[in-house]
Amino acid sequence: MLTIFYGSFSHASQSFIIAATPKGICFVGSPNGTISELTTFLPQTKLVANQAAIAPYSESLTAYLDGDQATWSLPIDIIGGTPFQRSVWTALQAVPYDQTTTYSALAAQVGHPTAIRAVASAIGRNPLLMIIPCHRVYRKDGQIGGYRGGLELKQTLHQLETQTK
Repeated sequence: MLTIFYGSFSHASQSFIIAATPKGICFVGSPNGTISELTTFLPQTKLVANQAAIAPYSESLTAYLDGDQATWSLPIDIIGGTPFQRSVWTALQAVPYDQTTTYSALAAQVGHPTAIRAVASAIGRNPLLMIIPCHRVYRKDGQIGGYRGGLELKQTLHQLETQTK
């Protein structure tokens, strides 16, 4: 059974559960989410509370949210996901800071141009909010679309990235 270290960090008035394996960060929860979100994303793992193990990731996420860091340089460890979901998550990592894409463009990029709903579903299963930047995906008509972290956070992240160019 895979051991996952977890803890939390706070920024502004929000708290986030984060988790990591010895290989890298593997989960960032929704704002003010609970441990149950982590167990839903990473079932059948051994969870061990360890704030020290996740400290570097907390610091890096705080720097991002403060507008002091535009790229992620610490290791990530993507656990789970279907091959299709992983292809979507990989494509998301190529969307540059302060830019956006659409669900349909992402579907075309992963070789399934008619699978827009499947792409949206894969984005919703992204275990690494903010790090794998699903907040950079909007609807083709320019509307914000959905976001596991909530629409308020998606808008905040978009503003942060466009104001810190």
